[in-house]
Amino acid sequence: MSSSAATAATDTKSLRARIRAMMPEARRELAELVAFRSVADPQQYPPQECADAARWLRDALVAAGLSEAALHETPDGSTAVIARRAAPAGAPTVLLYCHYDVQPPLDEDAWNTPPFELTERDGRWYGRGAADCKGSAIAHLLALRALGDDPGIGITVVAEGSEEQATGGLERFVTQHPEELRADAILVCDTGNVAVGEPTLTTSLRGAVDAEVTVSTLDGPMHSGMFGGPAPDAMTALVRMLATLHDTDGSTTVRGLDSTGTWTGADYPAEQFRRDAGVRRGVHLTGSGTVADQLWARPALTVVGVDCPPVVGSAAAVQATVRARLNLRIPPGVDPDTAYTALARHLEEVAPWQVQVSIRRTASGPPFEADTSGPAYTTMCDAMASAYGRRPVTQGQGGSIPLCTTLARTYPEAEIMLLGVCEPLCRIHAPNESVDPTEIERTALSEAVFLRDLPAALR
Repeated sequence: MSSSAATAATDTKSLRARIRAMMPEARRELAELVAFRSVADPQQYPPQECADAARWLRDALVAAGLSEAALHETPDGSTAVIARRAAPAGAPTVLLYCHYDVQPPLDEDAWNTPPFELTERDGRWYGRGAADCKGSAIAHLLALRALGDDPGIGITVVAEGSEEQATGGLERFVTQHPEELRADAILVCDTGNVAVGEPTLTTSLRGAVDAEVTVSTLDGPMHSGMFGGPAPDAMTALVRMLATLHDTDGSTTVRGLDSTGTWTGADYPAEQFRRDAGVRRGVHLTGSGTVADQLWARPALTVVGVDCPPVVGSAAAVQATVRARLNLRIPPGVDPDTAYTALARHLEEVAPWQVQVSIRRTASGPPFEADTSGPAYTTMCDAMASAYGRRPVTQGQGGSIPLCTTLARTYPEAEIMLLGVCEPLCRIHAPNESVDPTEIERTALSEAVFLRDLPAALR
C-alpha cells in the first residue's frame, strides 16, 4: 500500500470512529427532529411544526460549522433551510440535500409506538420521518462533524420543507435563484439501499403523469329495472376502458408507450418483492419480465381512485357520470407530455358506445437518469466501498423526485448522486416507519469520505 493510500485508510478509520462515537447523540437529535409534526399541510397540522423543524435544522447546521445559514421562503409558501461554507480557492462545492417535512402518520391506531416519538425496538428506531427523510438530515450532520472545521471543500446543505406535498416550492426556488444552490456535485439523500448493509446508488427515477377521466352517458341516474339494458351505463363503460390499460398478465398496455424495457442494474428478487409489498399467499405478481424491469424500465398504470356510488347506500340505478384518477409512472427516456398524449388518445379510442369522455391532466413530473461516467460518481463508489466493505450496486426507484430534473437542467455540469438511509424494511409513508441506525452511520461515513476525497479526484 502506498503512503498516500495508507494515510487515506487511516483517515477513514478515524472518520469511522468519530461517527460511531457520535451515534448516541445522533439518536437524541433524531428524537428531537421526529418530535416535530412537520407535515406541510395546515389542514392536518399547525404550520408552526414545520417552522420549528426548520429552525432546529438551521441551528444544528450552524453548530456543525456552516456559519452561513438562513431560512428561505419558497414559492409554495414552505421554508427551505440553506446553510453553507464557502469553498477554498480552487476547491469544488458539494450540495447536500434532504427534506424535513414528513408524510402524515395515517392511521395512528396502526402504529405500535407513538408516530412522533422516536422509539427503539429490535435494534431499529421507529417514528414518522425517522428514515424519510430526517434520518438523512442526521447523516449530513454526522458527516460534517466528523470532517471538522477545515474539510478543504465548499459545502452547501439544503433542507426542503414541502417535498412530501409535491407542490414544487424548491423546484421553483432553484429556477428563480440558481446561484443559491450551484455546486460541482450534488448528493440527493432521499433514497437508500436495496437491503440493510448493501450499498446502493439510485441511478434511475420514474416520472409520473396523473390524469382524471370522466365518462358521461345520461342526463342523470336512471332506474336499473326500467332502463337497464339499453341505457348506456357510465360505470360499465369506464370499467371496459380501464380494462384495456393492462394485458391479461397485468402488463401496462397504453398504446404508444413501450412496455418491453429491461433493467440492467441490481436485481430485485421476486420473493423479496412479495415480502416487501405484502403480497398475499397465492396471489400472482403481475406483468411480464423481471420485477426490476416492471419497476424501473417500463411504464406502470395504476387506477388510484374512482368516483362512483359506494356499495353502502347505493341505489339500483344506471349511472350517468363516473370518474377515475389514473397514475402513470414512466421510465427514463419517456417524456411526460408524450405519455399523457398517448394515455388520453388510448382512452378516447377504446371508449365504447360513443360515450362522452373528458380527460384532464392533473400533475406530471419527468423521469431522471443519472450520469455515472464522471469522477464524482467514481469517488462516491469508492467512498461507499470504504464505508460498507463492498462496492455499491445500482437500482432504480419507482417514486418520483422532480427536483432531480430541475437540478440537472439548472446545473448541467454537476454530477447528481442519489443515496440515503431508506431500505425496504423502513416502511416509509406507512405506519410503523423505522430506520436501521447502522444505515445512518454508514451513509454518514460514505458522505464524509466522499467530501474528503473529491477535491483530489477533480484536480
